[in-house]
Amino acid sequence: MSAYVLLVSHGRFAEGLHDTLGMFAGNCGGVMSIGLREGESVERFRQRVQELLGWLGTSDELLVLADLIGGSPLTTVLDVLQEKELLAHTVVLGGMNLAMALNAVLCKDQGIPAMKKTILQEALASISEATLESEEEEDI
Repeated sequence: MSAYVLLVSHGRFAEGLHDTLGMFAGNCGGVMSIGLREGESVERFRQRVQELLGWLGTSDELLVLADLIGGSPLTTVLDVLQEKELLAHTVVLGGMNLAMALNAVLCKDQGIPAMKKTILQEALASISEATLESEEEEDI
């Protein structure tokens, strides 16, 4: 059984994030990305999803990171996964960001349950406000 990561988004966000992951993690084997492009029909997008996931087997595990839960790109991906009988081995997380995707790549060999736990913890921890000080404040 192998674990794979699928990045799903509106527009080219997933592909851009996939590219950025390469800068941080190097080889991103086992990571796929797809986005619903502006003006693209859902049927054409479905065809591209089927082509992308066509080689997955029913024993493979899949972690799907999506920009939005309930958006048409994700619902289309889930429809294709259901047709391929892959939902039983699939975990879906929404609110995709760089911290989530990077942790997915780095933890991919740990299996889906461990990945999910790590990704959710790290995603929450990565949300913070940067404290900025101006030169005026430093002089006070």
